[in-house]
Amino acid sequence: MNHRSGFVNIIGKPNAGKSTLVNALVGEKMSIINTKPQTTRHRIFAILNGSDFQVVFSDTPGLIKTPAYKMQSAMNKFVFSTFEDADIFLVVTDGGKPDEIPDTALVKLKRSSVPIILVVNKADQLSDQEIENSIFEWEKELTFSKTIIISALHKINTGLVLDYILKNLPEGPAYYPKDQLTDRPERFFISEIIRGQILSLYHQEIPYSTEVVVTGFVEEADKKLTKISADIYVSRKTQKPIIIGKGGKSIKQLGIMSRKEIEEFLDCKVYLELFVKVKEDWRDSDRMLSQFGYRP
Repeated sequence: MNHRSGFVNIIGKPNAGKSTLVNALVGEKMSIINTKPQTTRHRIFAILNGSDFQVVFSDTPGLIKTPAYKMQSAMNKFVFSTFEDADIFLVVTDGGKPDEIPDTALVKLKRSSVPIILVVNKADQLSDQEIENSIFEWEKELTFSKTIIISALHKINTGLVLDYILKNLPEGPAYYPKDQLTDRPERFFISEIIRGQILSLYHQEIPYSTEVVVTGFVEEADKKLTKISADIYVSRKTQKPIIIGKGGKSIKQLGIMSRKEIEEFLDCKVYLELFVKVKEDWRDSDRMLSQFGYRP
């Protein structure tokens, strides 16, 4: 039996449900899921393996039409890098129109020679007319190999998406070892867990002004306890006391929620220390963006 493999790259506007779809397709929590837009900041590979196939899903940040910071421009570059290696594209929309993504992305999709699947997500929240209108507008702009209406959150029709992908994967060898689930190390996912809790616990601009860096990761010899330390960077001095909270209440809650999720992820007890640091306007600093992994 011939082996099939390929990169399935997922693009769309912020908060269209791309990460929810990836998690549903691979059966693992690979990406932060949150109702706030711009939750995903990096390109993350999630790998689904079978005896005769390997699908490398590429979860990407939401395409931002008018970036407000250098960080957002860097996030867009992560998305545009997917045009270099895609074997299949999933264009995910939540009932919107093609003008929700930059014109340059539409041009690149029109020039693409690989199958493009239109995935209309959040069907449980949309009327039939909204779905019909969305499909009509997208199909005016692009030629799709398939259009599938889903609810990634409730896993409605996500199996249809996977079935179509598997039928259209090109023949090829596995790109990664068959027991590998992602291209990212544990530290990355731990920082994402903490950042995910920041998104859930804080409001307004705070979640978007923070970056989390894991600075310490020590596994005890008996593997029953892992000691982790992480720095939370904010872009304004006034934001540091908000993260900490009165009497340290807010950061304590953040630590409790983060530690619980990290323990589930690592399947061991965790001792977690969090520190808050200020880097003024880090989202527009080339040096800091490079340090935080937003530069190649």
